[in-house]
Amino acid sequence: MAEPKTKYDRQLRIWGEQGQTALEKASICLLNCGPTGSETLKNLVLGGVGSITVIDGSKVELGDLGNNFMVDESCVGQSKAKCVCTFLQELNDAVKAKFIEEYPEALVDSNPSFFSQFTLVVATQLAEDSMVKLDKICREANVLLIFARSYGLTGFVRNSVKEHAVIESKPDHFLDDLRLNNPWPELKRFAESIDLKVADPVAHKHTPYVVILVKMAEEWAKVHGGALPSTRDEKKEFKELLKAGMVAIDEDNYKEAIEASFKVFAPRGISSDLLQIIHDSCSEVDSNSSNFWVMVAALKEFIVNEGGGEAPLEGSIPDMTSSTELYVNLQKIYLAKAEADFLVIQQRVKSILKRIGRDPDSISKAMIKSFCKNARKLKVCRYRLIEDEFSNPAVPEVQKYLTDEEYSVAMGFYILLRAVDRFSANYNSFPGQFEGEMDEDISRLKTAVVGLLNDLGCNGSTVTEDLINEMCRFGASELHAVAAFIGGIASQEVIKLITKQFVPMVGTFIFNGIDQKSQLLVL
Repeated sequence: MAEPKTKYDRQLRIWGEQGQTALEKASICLLNCGPTGSETLKNLVLGGVGSITVIDGSKVELGDLGNNFMVDESCVGQSKAKCVCTFLQELNDAVKAKFIEEYPEALVDSNPSFFSQFTLVVATQLAEDSMVKLDKICREANVLLIFARSYGLTGFVRNSVKEHAVIESKPDHFLDDLRLNNPWPELKRFAESIDLKVADPVAHKHTPYVVILVKMAEEWAKVHGGALPSTRDEKKEFKELLKAGMVAIDEDNYKEAIEASFKVFAPRGISSDLLQIIHDSCSEVDSNSSNFWVMVAALKEFIVNEGGGEAPLEGSIPDMTSSTELYVNLQKIYLAKAEADFLVIQQRVKSILKRIGRDPDSISKAMIKSFCKNARKLKVCRYRLIEDEFSNPAVPEVQKYLTDEEYSVAMGFYILLRAVDRFSANYNSFPGQFEGEMDEDISRLKTAVVGLLNDLGCNGSTVTEDLINEMCRFGASELHAVAAFIGGIASQEVIKLITKQFVPMVGTFIFNGIDQKSQLLVL
């Protein structure tokens, strides 16, 4: 067996050893192992989750051979859960795998406490009533839950958890934390020690752009009553001053300063998103508060006191044109400030823990350090109960989506995916499932759609006839290509929730295979 570091090398570069450890400790339960469930679990098994439990009461039929790569002809007539579980175990022998030959709907009704043993449940192809029941069960047990379903050329993925706090949100684009608009004393002193009018051309072209901008911003503020450039004309004038500082056309450091000048113009202080988090009611902590909210409480105190309105410094600087000596010295200044901020936050965390009657050392140094480094990028995701969304959606949002040309098909599929469950409850089959009943099924599905929209308070709203016809034409089939795509999205969300890295989707993800569109509906 390959060493974990070699085996999972590429993914370790994305979520690190901490993320991989979380995956390896995770226990995943899959409900229904058709193509959607099997594809989801395949991705997680290859990623190295700790253990999987497959729940499915059906037998492998000939039709399964056309859309599920995890069964073959020798499996026909056997337990689907057993066959899929055996195949998945072969993909990664480090993963513990077991199966239970039982229908998930029956298990939800008869043994709700069964689910409390898992880290996360992936529920695929469940009807609406079972989704509502399972959602309540998992929330009470604090078990993460993801719903996934593929249906013809459409499908959805929906996360459901009371609250999910993310420290390492890893946004694609985020302004580096250089504090050029609000330098601390040590950075100011370092900048002051460097002469921008030095006669040596080599030294001039190797002055880091951070120093250039700190000094130029300081000079600007002296002349403008302490204010930094804010209007378009002022920003243009500031850039002209930077250009005027160049003594040669090939000075990359000044070009970098001009390109990075927007960092000087950025507003001081913390973002509105972080402001919302530190003023959340959960930041008023007690003995039952999570580690995350204890650290947020410490952060709140730091921002008001030592931080002077700023979050703790991250401590890293980007590559830039500079002499090695100046770059290393600059790096040390940023690291020293980040370390000093961390020590203050750490002390505040310990004081808060002691105040609420918990062990002052119960939150590790590594966790507090990671929290400080990512303090500006914290995210908190909260999800409505499925029952609340189904029975009391935001009607204006539903109507807006239905009438918006960009979102009308996605919203139509959302309504239809619920309407087919009503259809199935009434007629014991899905629309278009049997030949010769298409026209009648179309009429029945239309009635179900109208009834559902009326129940939601969207009287007069409609779903297009073309979409209703397509839904009947799908005949409740699970196409492998769609199932693989939905399974890929679902497994990605599982990894986000378990590793607590990256931001999981908030809302219902709808895949529209007709137009090849993926959209998120927040209802």
